[in-house]
Amino acid sequence: MTGFDTSRRLTEWFLQWRSPLRRFLIGQRSVPVADVNDVAQEVFLRLLRYERAELLQHPQAYLFRMAANVASEWSIRARSSRPHEAKWLSDLLSEDCPEDDAARAEASAEIDRALGTLTPRQRAVLKLHFGEGLGREAIAARLNTTPRAIKRDLLKSYEKLRNELDAELLWVVTNGRE
Repeated sequence: MTGFDTSRRLTEWFLQWRSPLRRFLIGQRSVPVADVNDVAQEVFLRLLRYERAELLQHPQAYLFRMAANVASEWSIRARSSRPHEAKWLSDLLSEDCPEDDAARAEASAEIDRALGTLTPRQRAVLKLHFGEGLGREAIAARLNTTPRAIKRDLLKSYEKLRNELDAELLWVVTNGRE
């Protein structure tokens, strides 16, 4: 047989047996599902390198036997390439606490809701005071009003927020859960 005929025959085998080969490899469970396509490709590449493909009497059986061998090689290689010990798992503990994150998100949403109850001027005063760190005199100069009016806006804002927000909720935001 010529090289062209062999290549055409291998192409036909690939198209015909690629899906059954993948199902076979998945059924073997010796190869992770993420690696099934890579193992299948390796099998067909090895078959392509085989110089006397025309001598194969049962090419599908040969292909599946080769796939089992390649899967076994990959499994052995994976086991020895990344040796691990159980004690290393203790180093992987995360500092994150999903419960605290959820509580903070809930508290943040509640704070946003409470800030939405303030007037636009009260929100602006709070933003300048806490966001930019300005004092009453600087805020008054920026908003073109008196420091006394700014003090009154701050006091009314605090009072409204105290009435709107739960003290325990604020503790979660500042300290986290126990």
